[in-house]
Amino acid sequence: MNVVTSANAAKGAVDLAQVFKALGDPTRLAIFELVRASASAGEGHTAGEIENSISQIASGFDLSLSTVSHHIKELRRAGLIRCDRQGQSIHCSIEPGVLAEVRRFLAEAG
Repeated sequence: MNVVTSANAAKGAVDLAQVFKALGDPTRLAIFELVRASASAGEGHTAGEIENSISQIASGFDLSLSTVSHHIKELRRAGLIRCDRQGQSIHCSIEPGVLAEVRRFLAEAG
């Protein structure tokens, strides 16, 4: 393996480490699952945008809005979700490219 390949592999490992670290927190995993389930039900950014607004996500947890917002920020840093402002609301959706990378990693590991 050459130096460039090693550097790319290390960068990929760091990215996956951030993903697994973000999903390692039970609250973040639950938030991610809520956003993912909403998107797979066809609700995503179109028909059910309100289902993915940060305030609506927070209403499903016994946590303050600022705490949920922090967890969402960590999911965004890991590249698992993206957030878009629409008017005064911020709506979240899944970032499918990262999930494909996790699937590929797990398939190669197995």
